[in-house]
Amino acid sequence: MMARRGAALALSVLIPALMPSLAPADELLKRGAYLTRAAGCMGCHTDRKDNGAPYAGGRALKTPFGTFYSPNITADKETGIGAWSDDDFLAAVKRGIRPDGSHYFPVFPYTSYTLMRAEDALAIKAYLFSLAPVARRNREHDVGPPFGWRWSMVAWKQLYFDQGAFAVDGKQDRQWNRGAYLVNALTHCGECHTPRNSAGAMDRTLWMAGAKKGPEDDAAPNITSAPNSGLGWPRDQLSFFLKTGTKPDWETAEGVMKEAIEDGYKHLTDADRDAIARYISDLPGIENRVGD
Repeated sequence: MMARRGAALALSVLIPALMPSLAPADELLKRGAYLTRAAGCMGCHTDRKDNGAPYAGGRALKTPFGTFYSPNITADKETGIGAWSDDDFLAAVKRGIRPDGSHYFPVFPYTSYTLMRAEDALAIKAYLFSLAPVARRNREHDVGPPFGWRWSMVAWKQLYFDQGAFAVDGKQDRQWNRGAYLVNALTHCGECHTPRNSAGAMDRTLWMAGAKKGPEDDAAPNITSAPNSGLGWPRDQLSFFLKTGTKPDWETAEGVMKEAIEDGYKHLTDADRDAIARYISDLPGIENRVGD
C-alpha cells in the first residue's frame, strides 16, 4: 500500500513537471502556423493549377526574366527541406543562400525576409517540419542567361541586397511598428507593389508606388498616400479589405491579391490587420499611375 501511494505521489509530481515542456512546443507550432500564413508561403509554394500538395512547390512564377518554379518546402528529406538545419533555414530566409552555398534568385523574397526576426523564421520552420512530408522533386527554372546564372547573384547582392534586421522606430507607437514589421518583413508588400529596374531589383525611389509589371504580369496598384494615384482608402476599409477581399466599391480582389487574402491576410488577427492598415495609410505619397 505504501509503495502504491509513493508511486502515485511521484506521478503527481512528475506529470505537472512534464506538462510545461509540452506546452511551449504546442505554442511554437501555433505561432509558426500563424507566421507561415502571414509570410505567404502557401500561395507561392503550392501548385494549385496541377492540384499540387500544400508547400510541395512547383508553382510557376512568371516574371519579365522568365518563369521560375517554387521549390518544395515540406519536410521531405530527399526533395524538400527535411534535411535542413536551423542555420540552413536562416541562411535561406535571411540571406538568400542555399545549403550548398549557392544563391537564390530574388523571386524568393529574401530581400524582405532578411528583416524577419530569427525566432519567427525558426517558428515557421518548426511548423513546416510538423506537417507530413511530400516527395516532389523541384522543377528547373525556365530562365535564360544571364538571369538564370546563380553565380551572377553574388554581384547582384552587392548592388541591391541590404542584409539586416527590423529596427523599431522609437518615434512611433507599438501598433505602427507592428504594422511596419508585418508589411516589410513578413507579408513583403513591397515585393509586388514596388516597380523593378532592369536587373530585377526593387526601385526604392518608388517604394510601394505600384508596378505596371507586377506578379503574373498584372499591374500592382500604388498603395501610398499619393492624392492622385495612391490608394486613398480609410484605414478601416483597408483592414476590411484584407479580411474579406471586398473593396470600398464592393468589387472583390482578383489574381495574386485574392490568393494573398485567402491564404494569408484573412487568417490574421484583427489587431494585425489594423496594424498593417495603419502603417500603409502612413506611407509617404508618391505619385505613380500604373493603370486606369
